[in-house]
Amino acid sequence: MKTLKLATVAMSLLIAGSALAQPTTPVVTERQDNQKARIQQGVRSGELTRHEAKRLRAEQRRIRAEKRMAKADGIVTPAERAKLRHDQNRASRDINRQKHDDQKRP
Repeated sequence: MKTLKLATVAMSLLIAGSALAQPTTPVVTERQDNQKARIQQGVRSGELTRHEAKRLRAEQRRIRAEKRMAKADGIVTPAERAKLRHDQNRASRDINRQKHDDQKRP
């Protein structure tokens, strides 16, 4: 009887743990944080105009939404990770271009 209860408890913990498990994307999250900081720094230094910063932030929102969609089914496939990485690479280039395009905030 004791063994049956122990097995039942162990099984319920296993099921609960797998239900709570979320796919993780630490590299994507770290890059998002880094890019957000780069945009903020560009605004503070005047390298980015308000309009440029607004467009770059919108691009970051789209990437966050894409990440949420990738995680929605419980698995982030290699193809989804590659797409996120591609989009983040593009966003990084956009940030760099906008910060160095000689437009200054008035």
